[in-house]
Amino acid sequence: MNNIEPWNCEGVSARELAERFGTPTYIYSLQTLKARWFAYKNALNALPHLICYAVKANSNLALLTVLAKLGAGFDVVSGGELQRVLRAGGQAQHSVFSGVGKQPWEMQLALSAGIHSFNVESAAELRQLEQVAQSMRLIAPISLRVNPDVDAQTHPYIATGLKENKFGIPMEDALPLYLEAARSPHLRIRGIDCHIGSQLLSLSPFTEALEKILGLIDQLAAAGISLGHLNIGGGLGVAYRPEEIAPSPEEYIAQLQPLLQHRSLTLLCEPGRSLIADAGTLLTRVILLKPGQHKNFAVVDAAMNDLLRPTLYGAWMSIQEAEPSSPTTLAESKVWDIVGPVCETGDFLGKDRQLSLHSDSLLVVTQAGAYGMSMSSNYNTRCRSAEVLVDRGQCHLIRRRESLDDLLATESALPESFHVA
Repeated sequence: MNNIEPWNCEGVSARELAERFGTPTYIYSLQTLKARWFAYKNALNALPHLICYAVKANSNLALLTVLAKLGAGFDVVSGGELQRVLRAGGQAQHSVFSGVGKQPWEMQLALSAGIHSFNVESAAELRQLEQVAQSMRLIAPISLRVNPDVDAQTHPYIATGLKENKFGIPMEDALPLYLEAARSPHLRIRGIDCHIGSQLLSLSPFTEALEKILGLIDQLAAAGISLGHLNIGGGLGVAYRPEEIAPSPEEYIAQLQPLLQHRSLTLLCEPGRSLIADAGTLLTRVILLKPGQHKNFAVVDAAMNDLLRPTLYGAWMSIQEAEPSSPTTLAESKVWDIVGPVCETGDFLGKDRQLSLHSDSLLVVTQAGAYGMSMSSNYNTRCRSAEVLVDRGQCHLIRRRESLDDLLATESALPESFHVA
Protein backbone atom coordinates (compact mmCIF):
# COMPACT_ATOMS: atom_id res chain seq x y z
CA MET A 1 0.00 0.00 0.00
CA ASN A 2 1.13 3.59 -0.56
CA ASN A 3 1.65 6.08 2.24
CA ILE A 4 -1.37 8.27 1.50
CA GLU A 5 -3.27 9.28 4.62
CA PRO A 6 -7.02 8.86 4.10
CA TRP A 7 -8.68 12.24 3.61
CA ASN A 8 -11.64 13.11 5.81
CA CYS A 9 -13.80 16.10 6.62
CA GLU A 10 -14.38 16.43 10.35
CA GLY A 11 -14.13 12.67 10.76
CA VAL A 12 -16.18 11.66 7.71
CA SER A 13 -14.16 9.82 5.07
CA ALA A 14 -14.17 10.52 1.36
CA ARG A 15 -15.42 6.98 0.73
CA GLU A 16 -18.46 7.48 2.99
CA LEU A 17 -19.24 10.86 1.46
CA ALA A 18 -18.98 9.48 -2.07
CA GLU A 19 -21.23 6.54 -1.23
CA ARG A 20 -23.86 8.75 0.43
CA PHE A 21 -23.89 11.73 -1.91
CA GLY A 22 -22.16 10.66 -5.12
CA THR A 23 -19.54 12.58 -7.07
CA PRO A 24 -18.68 15.23 -7.96
CA THR A 25 -19.71 16.88 -4.70
CA TYR A 26 -18.56 19.97 -2.83
CA ILE A 27 -17.84 19.21 0.83
CA TYR A 28 -17.65 22.04 3.41
CA SER A 29 -16.26 21.97 6.93
CA LEU A 30 -18.35 24.05 9.34
CA GLN A 31 -15.55 24.20 11.91
CA THR A 32 -13.05 25.50 9.35
CA LEU A 33 -15.48 28.21 8.24
CA LYS A 34 -16.05 29.26 11.85
CA ALA A 35 -12.31 29.33 12.53
CA ARG A 36 -11.71 31.61 9.55
CA TRP A 37 -14.55 33.90 10.66
CA PHE A 38 -13.19 34.25 14.18
CA ALA A 39 -9.70 34.92 12.82
CA TYR A 40 -11.13 38.08 11.23
CA LYS A 41 -13.35 38.88 14.19
CA ASN A 42 -10.52 38.64 16.72
CA ALA A 43 -8.15 40.63 14.50
CA LEU A 44 -10.67 43.48 14.32
CA ASN A 45 -11.74 43.52 17.97
CA ALA A 46 -9.79 46.68 18.79
CA LEU A 47 -11.53 48.68 16.05
CA PRO A 48 -15.16 49.59 15.38
CA HIS A 49 -15.89 47.36 12.41
CA LEU A 50 -18.32 45.47 10.22
CA ILE A 51 -17.28 42.31 8.35
CA CYS A 52 -19.25 42.03 5.10
CA TYR A 53 -18.76 38.59 3.54
CA ALA A 54 -18.41 38.78 -0.26
CA VAL A 55 -21.35 36.64 -1.36
CA LYS A 56 -19.97 36.09 -4.87
CA ALA A 57 -17.27 33.79 -3.44
CA ASN A 58 -19.89 31.21 -2.43
CA SER A 59 -23.59 31.99 -2.21
CA ASN A 60 -25.07 28.75 -0.83
CA LEU A 61 -28.01 29.61 1.46
CA ALA A 62 -26.87 27.33 4.27
CA LEU A 63 -23.38 28.84 4.33
CA LEU A 64 -24.86 32.36 4.28
CA THR A 65 -27.08 31.34 7.20
CA VAL A 66 -24.03 30.18 9.17
CA LEU A 67 -22.32 33.52 8.61
CA ALA A 68 -25.47 35.50 9.43
CA LYS A 69 -25.78 33.64 12.73
CA LEU A 70 -22.14 34.44 13.48
CA GLY A 71 -22.94 38.14 13.03
CA ALA A 72 -21.67 38.81 9.52
CA GLY A 73 -22.79 41.55 7.24
CA PHE A 74 -22.65 40.94 3.50
CA ASP A 75 -21.22 42.44 0.32
CA VAL A 76 -23.59 41.80 -2.59
CA VAL A 77 -23.16 42.58 -6.29
CA SER A 78 -26.66 41.83 -7.60
CA GLY A 79 -30.29 41.88 -6.60
CA GLY A 80 -30.22 38.10 -6.63
CA GLU A 81 -27.40 38.00 -4.09
CA LEU A 82 -29.31 40.43 -1.87
CA GLN A 83 -32.36 38.17 -2.04
CA ARG A 84 -30.17 35.23 -1.00
CA VAL A 85 -28.84 37.18 1.97
CA LEU A 86 -32.32 38.12 3.12
CA ARG A 87 -33.61 34.58 2.70
CA ALA A 88 -30.66 33.28 4.73
CA GLY A 89 -31.46 35.59 7.63
CA GLY A 90 -28.89 38.27 6.86
CA GLN A 91 -29.67 41.93 7.44
CA ALA A 92 -29.63 44.51 4.69
CA GLN A 93 -28.78 47.12 7.33
CA HIS A 94 -25.42 45.38 7.76
CA SER A 95 -24.79 44.88 4.04
CA VAL A 96 -23.27 46.87 1.18
CA PHE A 97 -24.19 46.78 -2.50
CA SER A 98 -21.22 46.81 -4.90
CA GLY A 99 -20.92 46.40 -8.67
CA VAL A 100 -20.54 48.58 -11.74
CA GLY A 101 -23.94 47.92 -13.33
CA LYS A 102 -26.70 48.13 -10.73
CA GLN A 103 -30.08 48.28 -12.43
CA PRO A 104 -33.00 50.44 -11.20
CA TRP A 105 -34.97 47.42 -9.93
CA GLU A 106 -31.93 46.32 -7.90
CA MET A 107 -31.57 49.81 -6.43
CA GLN A 108 -35.25 49.77 -5.52
CA LEU A 109 -34.91 46.37 -3.87
CA ALA A 110 -31.91 47.46 -1.81
CA LEU A 111 -33.51 50.75 -0.78
CA SER A 112 -36.71 49.00 0.29
CA ALA A 113 -34.72 46.47 2.31
CA GLY A 114 -32.76 49.21 4.09
CA ILE A 115 -29.27 48.63 2.68
CA HIS A 116 -26.41 50.01 4.77
CA SER A 117 -24.68 51.58 1.79
CA PHE A 118 -24.36 51.53 -1.98
CA ASN A 119 -20.75 51.38 -3.14
CA VAL A 120 -21.19 53.79 -6.06
CA GLU A 121 -18.80 53.21 -8.96
CA SER A 122 -19.50 56.05 -11.42
CA ALA A 123 -21.05 59.46 -11.79
CA ALA A 124 -23.76 57.94 -13.99
CA GLU A 125 -24.66 55.44 -11.28
CA LEU A 126 -24.79 58.17 -8.63
CA ARG A 127 -27.28 60.19 -10.67
CA GLN A 128 -29.42 57.18 -11.51
CA LEU A 129 -29.51 56.17 -7.85
CA GLU A 130 -30.53 59.71 -6.92
CA GLN A 131 -33.46 59.50 -9.38
CA VAL A 132 -34.57 56.12 -8.04
CA ALA A 133 -34.42 57.35 -4.44
CA GLN A 134 -36.38 60.48 -5.36
CA SER A 135 -39.07 58.40 -7.08
CA MET A 136 -39.40 56.28 -3.94
CA ARG A 137 -39.29 59.32 -1.61
CA LEU A 138 -36.31 57.79 0.15
CA ILE A 139 -32.72 58.79 0.86
CA ALA A 140 -30.04 56.52 -0.58
CA PRO A 141 -27.00 55.89 1.67
CA ILE A 142 -23.81 55.98 -0.39
CA SER A 143 -20.08 55.45 -0.40
CA LEU A 144 -18.00 56.19 -3.45
CA ARG A 145 -15.75 53.36 -4.57
CA VAL A 146 -12.50 55.11 -5.35
CA ASN A 147 -9.94 53.61 -7.74
CA PRO A 148 -6.49 54.44 -6.29
CA ASP A 149 -4.49 53.18 -9.32
CA VAL A 150 -2.55 50.62 -7.27
CA ASP A 151 -1.09 47.43 -8.74
CA ALA A 152 -2.49 44.54 -6.69
CA GLN A 153 0.19 42.16 -8.07
CA THR A 154 -2.42 39.54 -8.91
CA HIS A 155 -3.92 37.95 -12.04
CA PRO A 156 -5.08 40.69 -14.45
CA TYR A 157 -8.62 39.28 -14.54
CA ILE A 158 -9.04 39.85 -10.78
CA ALA A 159 -7.16 43.15 -10.45
CA THR A 160 -9.63 45.99 -9.89
CA GLY A 161 -7.63 48.99 -8.65
CA LEU A 162 -5.79 50.18 -11.78
CA LYS A 163 -6.80 53.01 -14.11
CA GLU A 164 -7.45 50.56 -16.94
CA ASN A 165 -9.93 48.54 -14.83
CA LYS A 166 -13.68 49.12 -15.11
CA PHE A 167 -14.12 49.50 -11.37
CA GLY A 168 -14.42 52.59 -9.22
CA ILE A 169 -14.06 56.35 -9.60
CA PRO A 170 -10.65 57.91 -10.38
CA MET A 171 -9.05 59.64 -7.41
CA GLU A 172 -9.10 63.02 -9.16
CA ASP A 173 -12.87 62.77 -9.77
CA ALA A 174 -13.87 61.72 -6.28
CA LEU A 175 -13.92 65.12 -4.49
CA PRO A 176 -16.21 66.90 -6.98
CA LEU A 177 -18.53 63.88 -7.05
CA TYR A 178 -18.72 63.84 -3.24
CA LEU A 179 -19.57 67.56 -3.31
CA GLU A 180 -22.32 66.84 -5.86
CA ALA A 181 -23.72 64.06 -3.64
CA ALA A 182 -23.63 66.32 -0.59
CA ARG A 183 -25.93 68.81 -2.33
CA SER A 184 -28.61 66.21 -3.06
CA PRO A 185 -31.54 65.82 -0.63
CA HIS A 186 -31.95 62.23 -1.85
CA LEU A 187 -28.43 61.03 -1.08
CA ARG A 188 -26.71 60.57 2.26
CA ILE A 189 -22.93 60.16 2.35
CA ARG A 190 -21.98 57.25 4.60
CA GLY A 191 -18.35 56.57 3.78
CA ILE A 192 -15.70 55.72 1.23
CA ASP A 193 -14.82 52.40 -0.40
CA CYS A 194 -11.70 50.94 -2.01
CA HIS A 195 -11.13 47.41 -3.36
CA ILE A 196 -8.02 46.78 -5.47
CA GLY A 197 -8.33 43.11 -6.39
CA SER A 198 -8.49 39.49 -5.31
CA GLN A 199 -5.95 36.85 -4.27
CA LEU A 200 -3.35 39.27 -2.88
CA LEU A 201 -0.40 37.55 -1.18
CA SER A 202 1.47 40.74 -0.34
CA LEU A 203 0.30 43.38 2.11
CA SER A 204 2.12 46.32 0.50
CA PRO A 205 -0.62 47.03 -2.11
CA PHE A 206 -3.20 47.25 0.70
CA THR A 207 -1.03 49.77 2.56
CA GLU A 208 -0.34 51.82 -0.56
CA ALA A 209 -4.05 52.02 -1.39
CA LEU A 210 -5.03 52.89 2.17
CA GLU A 211 -2.51 55.73 2.36
CA LYS A 212 -3.97 57.21 -0.83
CA ILE A 213 -7.53 56.88 0.45
CA LEU A 214 -6.66 58.48 3.79
CA GLY A 215 -5.18 61.43 1.91
CA LEU A 216 -8.46 61.80 0.05
CA ILE A 217 -10.41 61.56 3.32
CA ASP A 218 -8.38 64.53 4.63
CA GLN A 219 -9.25 66.50 1.48
CA LEU A 220 -12.93 65.68 1.98
CA ALA A 221 -12.79 66.81 5.62
CA ALA A 222 -11.22 70.10 4.55
CA ALA A 223 -14.13 70.53 2.13
CA GLY A 224 -16.65 69.94 4.95
CA ILE A 225 -17.52 66.31 4.13
CA SER A 226 -17.21 63.92 7.05
CA LEU A 227 -17.43 60.15 6.68
CA GLY A 228 -18.77 57.48 8.99
CA HIS A 229 -16.95 54.47 7.60
CA LEU A 230 -13.95 53.39 5.57
CA ASN A 231 -14.45 50.24 3.51
CA ILE A 232 -11.09 48.63 2.69
CA GLY A 233 -12.68 45.93 0.49
CA GLY A 234 -11.46 42.36 0.44
CA GLY A 235 -8.85 40.54 -1.59
CA LEU A 236 -6.71 38.78 1.00
CA GLY A 237 -5.29 35.74 -0.75
CA VAL A 238 -5.04 32.01 -0.07
CA ALA A 239 -1.85 29.94 -0.35
CA TYR A 240 -2.91 27.45 -3.01
CA ARG A 241 0.62 26.30 -3.92
CA PRO A 242 2.94 24.71 -1.33
CA GLU A 243 5.55 27.41 -1.85
CA GLU A 244 3.10 30.29 -1.35
CA ILE A 245 2.60 32.12 1.93
CA ALA A 246 -0.62 34.02 2.54
CA PRO A 247 -0.89 36.73 5.21
CA SER A 248 -3.29 35.90 8.01
CA PRO A 249 -6.18 38.21 8.89
CA GLU A 250 -4.22 39.13 12.04
CA GLU A 251 -1.18 40.17 9.98
CA TYR A 252 -3.39 42.01 7.51
CA ILE A 253 -5.19 44.11 10.09
CA ALA A 254 -2.00 44.68 12.12
CA GLN A 255 -0.40 46.16 8.98
CA LEU A 256 -3.28 48.62 8.51
CA GLN A 257 -4.10 49.44 12.13
CA PRO A 258 -1.33 52.05 12.72
CA LEU A 259 -2.78 54.09 9.85
CA LEU A 260 -6.29 53.88 11.30
CA GLN A 261 -5.93 54.10 15.06
CA HIS A 262 -6.37 57.89 15.29
CA ARG A 263 -9.31 57.98 12.88
CA SER A 264 -12.87 57.98 14.16
CA LEU A 265 -14.12 55.73 11.38
CA THR A 266 -15.89 52.39 11.42
CA LEU A 267 -13.81 49.95 9.41
CA LEU A 268 -15.66 47.80 6.86
CA CYS A 269 -14.02 44.87 5.11
CA GLU A 270 -15.32 42.45 2.49
CA PRO A 271 -13.51 39.10 2.75
CA GLY A 272 -14.71 36.30 0.51
CA ARG A 273 -12.05 33.85 -0.63
CA SER A 274 -10.05 34.09 2.61
CA LEU A 275 -13.16 33.15 4.62
CA ILE A 276 -14.54 30.26 2.59
CA ALA A 277 -11.80 28.77 0.37
CA ASP A 278 -10.16 26.57 3.01
CA ALA A 279 -13.53 25.26 4.18
CA GLY A 280 -14.43 23.65 0.84
CA THR A 281 -13.24 20.55 -1.02
CA LEU A 282 -14.38 19.13 -4.36
CA LEU A 283 -14.70 15.35 -4.22
CA THR A 284 -14.42 13.63 -7.62
CA ARG A 285 -13.94 10.13 -8.99
CA VAL A 286 -11.73 8.82 -11.80
CA ILE A 287 -13.84 7.58 -14.71
CA LEU A 288 -10.99 6.13 -16.72
CA LEU A 289 -7.25 6.35 -17.23
CA LYS A 290 -5.82 7.23 -20.62
CA PRO A 291 -2.03 6.80 -20.53
CA GLY A 292 -0.12 7.88 -23.61
CA GLN A 293 3.34 8.30 -25.04
CA HIS A 294 3.44 12.04 -24.42
CA LYS A 295 0.76 12.59 -21.77
CA ASN A 296 -1.12 10.56 -19.20
CA PHE A 297 -4.73 11.65 -18.77
CA ALA A 298 -6.94 10.81 -15.81
CA VAL A 299 -10.53 11.57 -16.80
CA VAL A 300 -12.63 12.42 -13.75
CA ASP A 301 -16.33 13.13 -13.31
CA ALA A 302 -15.76 16.77 -12.30
CA ALA A 303 -15.09 19.25 -15.07
CA MET A 304 -14.61 22.90 -15.91
CA ASN A 305 -18.34 23.44 -15.43
CA ASP A 306 -17.89 22.31 -11.79
CA LEU A 307 -14.63 24.17 -11.10
CA LEU A 308 -13.80 26.90 -13.60
CA ARG A 309 -10.81 28.54 -11.92
CA PRO A 310 -8.07 26.39 -13.52
CA THR A 311 -9.51 26.98 -17.00
CA LEU A 312 -10.38 30.65 -16.54
CA TYR A 313 -7.33 31.89 -14.63
CA GLY A 314 -4.83 29.07 -15.04
CA ALA A 315 -5.30 28.67 -11.28
CA TRP A 316 -3.35 25.93 -9.52
CA MET A 317 -5.41 23.74 -7.17
CA SER A 318 -4.09 21.02 -4.89
CA ILE A 319 -5.32 17.57 -6.01
CA GLN A 320 -4.78 14.59 -3.72
CA GLU A 321 -5.63 10.93 -3.61
CA ALA A 322 -8.47 10.63 -1.12
CA GLU A 323 -7.47 7.21 0.22
CA PRO A 324 -4.56 4.74 0.02
CA SER A 325 -4.59 2.06 -2.62
CA SER A 326 -5.62 -1.41 -1.52
CA PRO A 327 -3.50 -4.46 -2.40
CA THR A 328 -5.90 -5.22 -5.28
CA THR A 329 -5.78 -1.67 -6.68
CA LEU A 330 -2.15 -0.78 -5.99
CA ALA A 331 -1.07 1.53 -8.82
CA GLU A 332 2.26 2.82 -10.01
CA SER A 333 2.87 6.50 -9.35
CA LYS A 334 2.83 8.51 -12.59
CA VAL A 335 2.50 12.09 -13.75
CA TRP A 336 -1.10 12.73 -14.76
CA ASP A 337 -3.19 15.55 -16.19
CA ILE A 338 -6.50 15.56 -14.32
CA VAL A 339 -9.14 16.37 -16.93
CA GLY A 340 -12.92 16.37 -17.15
CA PRO A 341 -15.40 15.04 -19.72
CA VAL A 342 -16.28 18.44 -21.22
CA CYS A 343 -15.49 18.80 -24.93
CA GLU A 344 -12.86 21.51 -24.52
CA THR A 345 -9.07 21.16 -24.42
CA GLY A 346 -9.19 23.76 -21.64
CA ASP A 347 -11.22 21.37 -19.45
CA PHE A 348 -8.76 20.43 -16.73
CA LEU A 349 -8.52 20.58 -12.95
CA GLY A 350 -4.75 20.19 -12.78
CA LYS A 351 -1.77 19.28 -14.93
CA ASP A 352 1.40 17.28 -14.30
CA ARG A 353 0.40 15.80 -10.95
CA GLN A 354 2.34 12.88 -9.47
CA LEU A 355 -0.35 10.44 -8.33
CA SER A 356 -0.98 6.72 -7.94
CA LEU A 357 -4.29 6.23 -9.71
CA HIS A 358 -6.56 3.45 -10.82
CA SER A 359 -9.97 3.51 -12.45
CA ASP A 360 -12.48 4.51 -9.73
CA SER A 361 -9.90 6.36 -7.56
CA LEU A 362 -11.37 9.11 -5.42
CA LEU A 363 -9.63 12.48 -5.58
CA VAL A 364 -10.04 15.64 -3.53
CA VAL A 365 -9.43 19.15 -4.83
CA THR A 366 -8.78 21.13 -1.66
CA GLN A 367 -9.30 24.83 -0.89
CA ALA A 368 -12.17 24.81 -3.39
CA GLY A 369 -14.75 26.62 -1.27
CA ALA A 370 -14.39 29.96 -3.06
CA TYR A 371 -15.36 30.54 -6.69
CA GLY A 372 -16.08 26.85 -7.19
CA MET A 373 -19.80 26.17 -6.96
CA SER A 374 -20.64 29.87 -7.37
CA MET A 375 -19.02 29.91 -10.84
CA SER A 376 -20.34 26.52 -11.94
CA SER A 377 -22.51 26.08 -15.01
CA ASN A 378 -24.50 23.57 -17.04
CA TYR A 379 -22.17 23.62 -20.04
CA ASN A 380 -22.50 20.42 -22.12
CA THR A 381 -25.89 19.97 -20.36
CA ARG A 382 -24.11 18.76 -17.24
CA CYS A 383 -25.95 18.77 -13.93
CA ARG A 384 -24.32 20.86 -11.23
CA SER A 385 -22.78 19.17 -8.21
CA ALA A 386 -24.31 18.46 -4.85
CA GLU A 387 -23.09 20.39 -1.78
CA VAL A 388 -22.70 18.93 1.72
CA LEU A 389 -21.92 20.65 5.03
CA VAL A 390 -20.13 18.57 7.69
CA ASP A 391 -20.11 19.43 11.39
CA ARG A 392 -18.07 17.09 13.63
CA GLY A 393 -19.22 13.95 11.87
CA GLN A 394 -22.74 15.11 11.05
CA CYS A 395 -23.49 15.58 7.33
CA HIS A 396 -26.22 17.74 5.86
CA LEU A 397 -27.07 18.00 2.15
CA ILE A 398 -27.26 21.76 1.54
CA ARG A 399 -27.85 21.50 -2.21
CA ARG A 400 -29.10 18.38 -3.95
CA ARG A 401 -27.53 17.37 -7.22
CA GLU A 402 -29.38 18.77 -10.21
CA SER A 403 -31.30 16.43 -12.47
CA LEU A 404 -31.80 16.64 -16.20
CA ASP A 405 -35.43 17.52 -15.52
CA ASP A 406 -34.21 20.54 -13.53
CA LEU A 407 -32.10 21.68 -16.47
CA LEU A 408 -34.88 21.35 -19.02
CA ALA A 409 -37.73 22.70 -16.87
CA THR A 410 -37.35 26.32 -18.00
CA GLU A 411 -37.24 25.52 -21.72
CA SER A 412 -40.07 24.98 -24.18
CA ALA A 413 -40.40 23.05 -27.41
CA LEU A 414 -41.58 24.93 -30.48
CA PRO A 415 -45.37 25.13 -30.89
CA GLU A 416 -46.87 23.44 -33.94
CA SER A 417 -47.73 26.87 -35.38
CA PHE A 418 -44.02 27.34 -36.15
CA HIS A 419 -43.67 25.75 -39.59
CA VAL A 420 -39.98 24.89 -39.66
CA ALA A 421 -39.93 22.29 -42.45
